Amino acid sequence: MAEIEISKAVRGTAALAKGIAILNLVGEAQRGMRFSEIVKTTGIPKGTVHRLLSALVEHRLLRYDPERQTYKLGLRVFELANLVWDDFDLRSAADPEMIRVRDLTRETIRLVILDGAEVVCIDQKGSKEELSIRYTVGARVPVYCSAAGKAILSFLDPEKQSEILGQLSPEPITPRTITDVAEFKSQLDITEVRGYAIDNEEQITGVRAVSAPILDRWGRPMAAVTITGPIHRLSIEKLHSFGRDLIEACRRISGNAGESAVRVNTGPKPNGPNLPDIECVYETASFLGEGPMWSVKEKALYWVDILAPAIHRFDPEAKQNQTVKITELIGAVAIRKNTGLLAATQFGFKNLDFGTGKLELITNPEAHLPENRFNDGKCDRKGRFWAGTLCLHAGTGIGSLYRLEPNGKVKQMDTGFGVSNGMGWDPDNRVMYFTDSKSKRIFKYDFDLDTGEIDNRRIFATVPEHGGLPGGLTVDKGGFVWSVNWDGWCITRYDPKGAVERIIRLPVPRPTSCMFGGENLDILYVTSARIRLSAQRLSEAPLSGSIFAIDAGVQGMPEPPFGG
Repeated sequence: MAEIEISKAVRGTAALAKGIAILNLVGEAQRGMRFSEIVKTTGIPKGTVHRLLSALVEHRLLRYDPERQTYKLGLRVFELANLVWDDFDLRSAADPEMIRVRDLTRETIRLVILDGAEVVCIDQKGSKEELSIRYTVGARVPVYCSAAGKAILSFLDPEKQSEILGQLSPEPITPRTITDVAEFKSQLDITEVRGYAIDNEEQITGVRAVSAPILDRWGRPMAAVTITGPIHRLSIEKLHSFGRDLIEACRRISGNAGESAVRVNTGPKPNGPNLPDIECVYETASFLGEGPMWSVKEKALYWVDILAPAIHRFDPEAKQNQTVKITELIGAVAIRKNTGLLAATQFGFKNLDFGTGKLELITNPEAHLPENRFNDGKCDRKGRFWAGTLCLHAGTGIGSLYRLEPNGKVKQMDTGFGVSNGMGWDPDNRVMYFTDSKSKRIFKYDFDLDTGEIDNRRIFATVPEHGGLPGGLTVDKGGFVWSVNWDGWCITRYDPKGAVERIIRLPVPRPTSCMFGGENLDILYVTSARIRLSAQRLSEAPLSGSIFAIDAGVQGMPEPPFGG
């Protein structure tokens, strides 16, 4: 590829073209490149490559790592990048995307920036469907009643966000305006996870809006793009569908397409009919259904919706689902030995009263990491609760795995994960499985049931490039591991050595977790999500967010209670 670029050099600039080709080549190789690799890839003679590299290093465009004997981008490149961002013309960059989104949605599109505790409209593309309320460039509104305000604030660094929240004295502008700062902060946390914000008549009665932030290359919010329209045209479901499109539009505006941790693209729907032994047992539109846990005593399935924070109890026999809303993001629950539930939430391990939704703190081992939350969790066969954490914006390598004892003591067992997820134990209690969705890997540890200690982490399985991401998992009585594939439309069953034994296709792209249940523990229940799915994907997979049951043909193991 480099030779093609060189061959097209303007007359008299061949050396410059070769230097640029080398710079581009090294920049695209994230691990750095050796001298021999550069010579082989470019086809440039060794002597010329040596001279060009020396010049590039001298001007700080490249740097040499003597320990690894590789060349990498130099600091001058980043200094120049900063100058480009300083001169970034936001309006010009946003203009074509705003027009495209306006034509797609037929609603008013606004470009909004933050100014203190207010947001200001700096550009607008009027709707072809007129609004009774007209917006103008220069209009200001408080952040707490604005979708754009939520979108921008949610991605600010914690100190800046806290500073602005401390300035707020929210007043009711409409009956739906959020006037409680703590409730508003919880909305920011949800916005950060899903990537866009909703205004449901909080600013103007009869008007709804959805907004996503424009992030610079460091992930800092520069502005937000908002879709605004009347409630008779913008249903809540349509707002969420448009939210996904806005995330993609904002990435294109800043040139950060694909660089954000918020995942919006899914693989294509597999060809062929749906399998007859997969049944949708509870049709619902959960944003991020997760954490299925079967109660043998109650013959019911507990599960959570992380982004519309709630704990659910589904009775398969009666086909009824009970919902209890809670006030913070929740990742998983476990049944306590005596009474009540245990929850792994945004703010630590908590006792949970299912009747009232009341939470009582046990311990929060990551109180010093306000951007983190707990995700998946399960009990081992001694009644210890294990749960992993992740960053709200899915940052790499800052999640950990914890073990909570029945006496309330907690211990960090491992760390350095991107998105802590599914876990389970083999039937002999000698192996523990644990998933890092970010790295697309399922790990296995040597496990000591008596002490609860783990050791010797190694890779059990890695999901291939276009197979989606590994999510929640469970282990059957034969020691086979069932792991869902987020964005993969399927569940994979691995044998105890990590080889793929079978793949079961699902009617939804984003299954989230699975658990055996039923009278004989031979029904595999699967939760799913609909968050950030495009309108096209939802038309192909309208059951996204629902609960499914699969006649697995094998038995699972009962979920032990906490404190057993």
